[in-house]
Amino acid sequence: MDIREIQNLIKFVAKSGATEVKLEMDDFKITIKTTEAGAAETTTYVQHVPMGQPVQQAMAPAAAPAAPQAPAAAAPVVADDNSKYITIKSPIIGTLYRKPSPDKPVFVEVGSTISKGDVVCVIEAMKLFNEIESEVSGKIVKVLVDDASPVEFDQPLFLVDPS
Repeated sequence: MDIREIQNLIKFVAKSGATEVKLEMDDFKITIKTTEAGAAETTTYVQHVPMGQPVQQAMAPAAAPAAPQAPAAAAPVVADDNSKYITIKSPIIGTLYRKPSPDKPVFVEVGSTISKGDVVCVIEAMKLFNEIESEVSGKIVKVLVDDASPVEFDQPLFLVDPS
């Protein structure tokens, strides 16, 4: 199973309203858990089981970060001021990097003008670096995520003024 298939599976589970899906194949297991239907928080565990070892090996789930709860409470207040802006959201779970490499400048900064298809950041998922392209043209108004931060599926990353 490649990264695109896993991403599509995560999107499907998030939209379906299922709270937990487990998929076991010959050499790996995937467990996707969501909170109640419609919630934005999704946790995915992928376990690779080397050939010759029993599949019953349990994977210790990583501790879910408690930080996403606090920004959710402040979101309604900020949403009124930012309603005229378009939000670029994360299409996958992973670690966001604002630079193509540590010694290069950031892809976009506040005030940068972007066009549809421009790379705005890179998200690392399962040791693969996925370029995230803008689906809109406009000006970056706000960067919502720090460099090298973990991001969830559908998490807001940037605010863009389309005018």
